[in-house]
Amino acid sequence: MNDALYEQLISRRPKAYDLPVRILVILVSVAVALLGMPFVGFLSFVIAVILAVVAYYFIFPKLNVEYEYIILNHDLQIDAIYNKSKRKHLKSLDIQGAEIIAPKGSPRLNSYKPDKIYDYSSGNPNGKPYAIMISLDQKNECIYIEPDAKMIDHMKQWMGMKMYQD
Repeated sequence: MNDALYEQLISRRPKAYDLPVRILVILVSVAVALLGMPFVGFLSFVIAVILAVVAYYFIFPKLNVEYEYIILNHDLQIDAIYNKSKRKHLKSLDIQGAEIIAPKGSPRLNSYKPDKIYDYSSGNPNGKPYAIMISLDQKNECIYIEPDAKMIDHMKQWMGMKMYQD
């Protein structure tokens, strides 16, 4: 078989709210421990530790994200890897069903009005994300990815005239 498989990993740049969320969670844990001491005694430290553990396992990993794009022929799969240890499948799509694939700021995308926008790019201002306009579950969706040159070549093989590089 002549299957074309390519994988790419993109690290998401920390968003503006990541650091304040980390500081807020730590401050809430400390405040529960200190301010709860006169009311419930030692139990406030137990509650603060439980809050810190919950934050460590459920909140902090969501702030460190990498996206993995896997393209097998014309099937694109997008996964999120949280804290370099936990993987979650986000989207699978057939790029041949896409209406257009073009760079994010391209004027060719002006006539398309998506119902939902998914951003799976790095968020780096120097990056060159592409928009995939596709109809999934009878809704027009726009999916932002940041492919490298080799992935663009793979996509161009299957998309033909629907893919623009402006």
